[in-house]
Amino acid sequence: MKLLFVTCLKEYQSEVAAIFSKANIHVFSATKTTGFRDNQQPDIIHSWFSSGDEKFDSIFLYSFTEDANADNAMEFVKSYNASVNSGFPIRAFILPVEKSSY
Repeated sequence: MKLLFVTCLKEYQSEVAAIFSKANIHVFSATKTTGFRDNQQPDIIHSWFSSGDEKFDSIFLYSFTEDANADNAMEFVKSYNASVNSGFPIRAFILPVEKSSY
């Protein structure tokens, strides 16, 4: 089992939901977030949001899913990003789940 974690601009939520569906992921959660970038010292969000003191409505989507589904979703995200020239690519991460109560 894997935890597939995706972050993107709120406007791309339907595209990510379609990617999840294509990857056979039909159960997932989403939460809204706001991304900031203040041109201070570089950190992990350096490459996620544009430069300037702007804020961006973003969303996190995540699902606990089978390894193959997570791998497929990752490939679909890479393909989507390659086909869309955007300054705000969809970011995907796959994390291992060591234990589960489920």
